[in-house]
Amino acid sequence: MSPAANTLARATSPYLRQHADNPVHWREWTPEALAEAVARDLPILLSIGYAACHWCHVMAHESFEDHQVAAAMNDGFVCIKVDREERPDLDAVYMNATVALTGQGGWPMTCFLTPDGKPFFCGTYYPKPTFLQLLAAVADTWHNRRNEVEEASDKITDELRSMASGLPGGGPPLQPALCDHAVAAVLQDEDVARGGFAANPAGAPKFPPSALLEALLRSHERTGDIMPMEAVERTCTAMARGGIYDQLAGGFARYSVDASWVVPHFEKMLYDNALLLRVYAHWARRTANPLAHKVAAETAGFMLDELGADGMFTSSLDADADGVEGLTYVFTPAQLSEALGGDDGRWAAELFVVTAAGSFEHGTSVLQLPRDPDDAERFARVRSALLAARLTRPQPSRDDKVVTAWNGLAITALAEAGVALDRPELLDAATKCARAIWGLHLVDGRLRRASLGGAVGYSAAILEDHAALATGLLTVHQMTGEVEWLDAGMTLLDIALAHFADTDRPGRWFDTADDAEVLMVRPADPLDGATPSGASLIGEALLIAAHLAPAERAGRYAATAEATLAAATPILTRLPRSGGHWLAVAEAAVRGPLQIAVACDSSDSELLAAARRLAPGGAVVVGGAVNSSELLVDRDRVDGADAAYVCRGRTCDLPVTTASELAAALGTRV
Repeated sequence: MSPAANTLARATSPYLRQHADNPVHWREWTPEALAEAVARDLPILLSIGYAACHWCHVMAHESFEDHQVAAAMNDGFVCIKVDREERPDLDAVYMNATVALTGQGGWPMTCFLTPDGKPFFCGTYYPKPTFLQLLAAVADTWHNRRNEVEEASDKITDELRSMASGLPGGGPPLQPALCDHAVAAVLQDEDVARGGFAANPAGAPKFPPSALLEALLRSHERTGDIMPMEAVERTCTAMARGGIYDQLAGGFARYSVDASWVVPHFEKMLYDNALLLRVYAHWARRTANPLAHKVAAETAGFMLDELGADGMFTSSLDADADGVEGLTYVFTPAQLSEALGGDDGRWAAELFVVTAAGSFEHGTSVLQLPRDPDDAERFARVRSALLAARLTRPQPSRDDKVVTAWNGLAITALAEAGVALDRPELLDAATKCARAIWGLHLVDGRLRRASLGGAVGYSAAILEDHAALATGLLTVHQMTGEVEWLDAGMTLLDIALAHFADTDRPGRWFDTADDAEVLMVRPADPLDGATPSGASLIGEALLIAAHLAPAERAGRYAATAEATLAAATPILTRLPRSGGHWLAVAEAAVRGPLQIAVACDSSDSELLAAARRLAPGGAVVVGGAVNSSELLVDRDRVDGADAAYVCRGRTCDLPVTTASELAAALGTRV
């Protein structure tokens, strides 16, 4: 059987389409491709990456565009390309194999599999000479020492299945003391001098710890302890003033290659910016810090301006432009003077730490902002001129794929930022996105993972898609009072309960549905990665729904949320930094969870606005007429005045009618 030609031109993934002109006979992960490997009796060469990945581009240019390398790949292997963002289930399975075999993972991921999908050799990026040697060695081993390959693949597969079955599956009920312990453990690992949490003894690379920061904010709100808030302020300030933050156009890069947040890996992802928008909006709502307000507003603006498409949000901006990493973003002193003139150029160089030696490559510098400028008008003029000059350069390409989960994160963040910044248009954007995603990605009653250009893809949604979108929809319901969003959120939760819950171990969740494609291991990772785990996200959605849903459904949601959090207590005990979102959800749970119901005649109620502003992270807030929602059953205005009812779990305070009384009831300041 002769190999098929490259078939990626018809893919719905922009990343796969980037490889459509490769001389490699790439094909997508399909039953036909797997059947071809069996028919030709050849191993599968599986390459997994994503559109904004710098080293994916490097390996593509060095190897996949090279005819010598392509000939070796085509002759000896069935070559399959996967977009990790479109198929996170495949990425999870083979990333676990890569880490198990090499001790580390990353992208591009390069795995060699038997025709039935079992890995026997895995790695990441390989330069061309090494890759050619590897191809020859693997092909020789396959043909001449087949038994060794099959023994290795069986052993690896058994180990992966054993690891999956050994994941935490239960623990004691959640208690405030456990949250306190987890917070203390997290704070011990803080890089106090530079902000953030070191990834290794070298202190770099550093990733924005979004979920941990949200958890620390909630811990501060629950306990009044200043230490978690101080850690948030150190990290958020360091990131906002460093090169990881785009000082001209807003938005955060994926991570910093150094310990001081100076030099980013330049790709900008929707999920990072959505998660960080939520954190900075929460920080802004809780304090009067102008930096928090500025960064939250600019990050929301970046998402809307640079990633928005047809009401939804696309996936990412590339790390490279015109084949060069960071080309769009970096400056030299001479380039500043050329764009601004001598005086402003020198002023900008000092302000943005642009030096002759440079902080990046070839004497260029990443823009930082260690201090606020003393001349706001001059700064606005200089910033505008530099951004205009930057727009004349080659621009990073955009991955226009729309991912359900990440749009769910964006919906929640924009709705909450609308409250924090008093920007109703951000709630409008969140609602518009919710409507677009719900209308496009729900097909025949089931959710899909992604779409491109208004055409929904075939990949089934995973747990994180259902959970993140459910939380977004429930957040929009709280902000608007529109019942359709409550109904839609509950629909997603019911699908998740039917198809993703582990029926053998209460509180455990699988990342793929019970009727999804069967892989060698059914993914079920409860730990946070680049985004919060699907299990922690579903825990959040269930906890919210338990206090919004009708009584006949609320009990099941509450019981499942309790079991889900109980299953996570081993993570909070032993690996709190890997369970940042678990900790955020747990903080909300042990506080009650808190519900604030405001009986009012108008959505413009000042007391309702105060409730949203004063509510701690994770609280449920609703407003409306008596009996308009579950939380307002038999709860009415008091003596002609709007009234707020504060409940912690099933215990409720007497109603209050002023913002100051509500603040006192919540233990916060107006």
